[in-house]
Amino acid sequence: MSIQNQRKVYGETLVELGKNDERIVVLEADLGKSTMSILFQQTYPERFFEMGIAEQNMTSFAAGLSITGKIAFTNSFAVFSTGRSYDQIRQSICNAKLNVKIHGSSAGLSDFGDGASHQAIEDIAIMRAIPNMTVLVPMDGIETKKIVKAAVEHEGPVYIRTSRSDMEDLFPVDAEFEIGKPYMLRDGKDITVFACGIMVSKALAAAQTLEKEGISLRVVNVSSLKPLDELAIKELIRGVKGIITAEEHSVIGGLTSTITYILRGNGIPIEPVAIMDTFGQSGHSHDELLEHYGLTEKNIVDTAKKLLK
Repeated sequence: MSIQNQRKVYGETLVELGKNDERIVVLEADLGKSTMSILFQQTYPERFFEMGIAEQNMTSFAAGLSITGKIAFTNSFAVFSTGRSYDQIRQSICNAKLNVKIHGSSAGLSDFGDGASHQAIEDIAIMRAIPNMTVLVPMDGIETKKIVKAAVEHEGPVYIRTSRSDMEDLFPVDAEFEIGKPYMLRDGKDITVFACGIMVSKALAAAQTLEKEGISLRVVNVSSLKPLDELAIKELIRGVKGIITAEEHSVIGGLTSTITYILRGNGIPIEPVAIMDTFGQSGHSHDELLEHYGLTEKNIVDTAKKLLK
């Protein structure tokens, strides 16, 4: 079993891509040792810009760099890279379709020690709502690397959301990542579970548990929250009796909202496993908070049984 940290993979991948593409530049808001943009700074200091605790200025500066032909990556905790910079992202980057990539690190509840002020539970909703923005949420280190490469190749604004916690590598190594494509990781006939980020591993674990009880889960990794192939999503619920959405994000505006909109009127019951309309809080560990907010294998198991009743 391979365990990787998405932030470290992100930084290493930027270094790797920067070797052959001098258009790549990296901007940081005083959190380089946490977002791991420091790896790029150490390798290509002339293409690294430390902007200090000034996320709006960093984002505007990145927009200017993109106009000169650079592929600019901005970095901060997800709650700051999306929230504090919203106006600049909307007005300067997305309105003009500029080639800027926004990295939101320590997303969800993964910054467990710093509490609600540092925990991004609405960032996907914010980014999805802005026209021209692509929103990508890798499920592990393997997919993080593929997504960073895809972001460089994609012309236009991209938001990449990563976790602070280590994750087990479960994404197929030989699979080609394609923006907009959902990935079925396990087939099943009773319930389809659409999951993103850390909740994909919880869904796969739940599928193994339920298999022993004769319940079959189809697990789908939805790492591309926007755009998303609607026809593929509709195919992935064919024949099932229920649908679950699992996300480390508010139930409002993220994966649940995306899937519910696509599948409106289909008649199959949908239940979310998500953070209800509430802020996070400090905890002793990431797992402690996931359990407190009902983001666990057990919650998916219980929700599946509830649907089948």
